[in-house]
Amino acid sequence: MAIIEIDKDSGFCFGVTAAIGKAEEQLASDGTLYCLGDIVHNSDEVERLQAKGLRTITHEQLATLHDVKVLLRAHGEPPSTYELARRNNIHIIDATCPVVLKLQERIKSACDRTDRQPQIVIYGKLGHAEVNGLVGQTGGRAIVVEDIAGLDKIDFSRDIALYSQTTKSLEGFRTIIEEIKRRKSPEANFESFDTICRRVSNRVEHLKQFAADHEVILFVAGSKSSNGKILFNHCLDVNPQTYLVSNASHLQADWLKGTETIGICGATSTPRWLMEQVRDRAAKMISELENG
Repeated sequence: MAIIEIDKDSGFCFGVTAAIGKAEEQLASDGTLYCLGDIVHNSDEVERLQAKGLRTITHEQLATLHDVKVLLRAHGEPPSTYELARRNNIHIIDATCPVVLKLQERIKSACDRTDRQPQIVIYGKLGHAEVNGLVGQTGGRAIVVEDIAGLDKIDFSRDIALYSQTTKSLEGFRTIIEEIKRRKSPEANFESFDTICRRVSNRVEHLKQFAADHEVILFVAGSKSSNGKILFNHCLDVNPQTYLVSNASHLQADWLKGTETIGICGATSTPRWLMEQVRDRAAKMISELENG
């Protein structure tokens, strides 16, 4: 029988854990709670909470609500969301991750400087919920760059302050720093602030080792998870027998045939219970293969 191991360090980061805890506490009390956007980028976990009474809404729907409770997920929100909630008498349950909240405060402080205000540049994914919240701290003036090509939007004759979305890779951030240093004017001041969450970034090297230690890797992540795509690719680079699945229903017996060691891991948005279901389904498949 093959050995199947779930990576002990995979699954929810502390920010997501706290947000889901707040949602479950409120749902147990009131039975209904609105959440602005998916509470986590995992459809199975969202469906589990929806069954308990969580209602996911858009920003457009938020504007039509009054006198209700709304949870803000770990990604954070721009100031305009809080102002809308105040006007509509909406009670905010704020589950913004402390790491994201601190980053928002740093960016707002830099933007509010009265002396030689720098261009605020954010290394992150355009349109990502966290990035939208960060850009909102600058009144929409921040420049978002996803890669080196995006640096063309910067005026290199002016001062630059660079920040990063908390879940981006350290390697990518360092590449952006070096390119800005190379291209900026000698008269321009450049400061970079490493705002990447180590509890997320430190998973990369651990997962690479985990992937190398097993014949087959089953990486569990939702289709909307940016972090999941990044971590999956790191595993794939190390182990070509790495398969991305959203849940146990996506497993294929051919992946497991003749395998002695199987590793199961996931994104920061992957619940432990989902990885356990994948483990149980894999064990059943292997048993069926061995017994004909």
